[in-house]
Amino acid sequence: MAHWFHRNPLKATAPVSFNYYGVAGSPAANKICNDLRTTRARLLDMFTDSTCNPEMMKNATDAYFSLLQGFIAALDGTTQENKMRFIQNFKWTDTLHGNTPSAQQDAIFELASMAFNVALWYTKFASRLAGKEKKWTVMICFSPQEVHVPRLITPAEKGKDLEPRVMDAYIIQSQAEAQEVTIARAIELKHNASLIAALAFETANFYQKADHTLNTLDPEYSSKWRKYLQLKQQFYMAYAYCYHGQTLLASDKCGEAIRSLQEAEKCYSRAEALCKEYRHTSGPGSTAKPSEQLFFLKLGALIKNTLEKCQRENGFIYFHKVPAEAPQLELKASYGLAEPVGFEMPPLSEQCTPEVYATFDLTKGAKNDKGKPKEEEVKPVKEPDLKPQKDTGCVLS
Repeated sequence: MAHWFHRNPLKATAPVSFNYYGVAGSPAANKICNDLRTTRARLLDMFTDSTCNPEMMKNATDAYFSLLQGFIAALDGTTQENKMRFIQNFKWTDTLHGNTPSAQQDAIFELASMAFNVALWYTKFASRLAGKEKKWTVMICFSPQEVHVPRLITPAEKGKDLEPRVMDAYIIQSQAEAQEVTIARAIELKHNASLIAALAFETANFYQKADHTLNTLDPEYSSKWRKYLQLKQQFYMAYAYCYHGQTLLASDKCGEAIRSLQEAEKCYSRAEALCKEYRHTSGPGSTAKPSEQLFFLKLGALIKNTLEKCQRENGFIYFHKVPAEAPQLELKASYGLAEPVGFEMPPLSEQCTPEVYATFDLTKGAKNDKGKPKEEEVKPVKEPDLKPQKDTGCVLS
């Protein structure tokens, strides 16, 4: 169901050679530099490899990060910054700003940017899978934000990927999408309507929170993303009111059930309108097609049929007055809420010892990347065009 989810493009980066002739004063130090170059290149290749899976991505990420930490962690027994942290300039584009790169001469900037890209890859991979794999979308986002980003000497610019509002929006969206899996499974397994209503309400709140997180960003690059979040919020509010109406009907509150179903119709209509606005809004990322998905269309039919049932029963059995105001949803799911999976940084590579670290000599002057880096455009990532799994109408990915 790749067309169910909006996905912003992967970040692109300039190549890095890690050639520190003169500075790397021992064979072991030179090997670290060579391995940094090869493991980074291998990890970047994983982003465009159509056969890559989470295990392959984790192995490639761990291999690079375990070495990169040797340029970040204090290896000399002091509390001072690692002397190699600021030796290399790194360039990365941002998901909302096209091919214009940001650059910092800081290994922490590289670590946070690469971790961000790995997190994006997991969201893209998860959008092609069954719901059981959805946990991958949230797992890696927290580490760079909470631990490494605050350590940057140069704070992220407004609207850039490592800026708190953008990071938070990605994390909240991932949590909301993980929650969608729970809802789809609850429906498929015919769980209690009150539980489904509560889960849908919680999910709608996630999407609303993500949208509000972006409301102070420039509309030029945030409007399309926000339209997606808004349409998902209305869609799951429609779900919440629909299943809440079923709960009310089961409790013989037919008038209130009708009013809840009428509100579901309004939310669904707003979601349909937002789908059209989303398709016609320019901005970065792929264009999802939620209104064409069976999962979306089934809800419209369910609302219509349930409302007609309530109206028939009210006309023959209950004769309840339909309230003027929609019911206030104060629903809390008792279980089934998706929990984010924390990301653990791999241990420092065994190659990065204090003895080897001591052989790096900054006074020798590195001829980094054969002189001054060329000011060239960072090429966008050519993401594989993979077909999603067939939409069953029940299981979200």
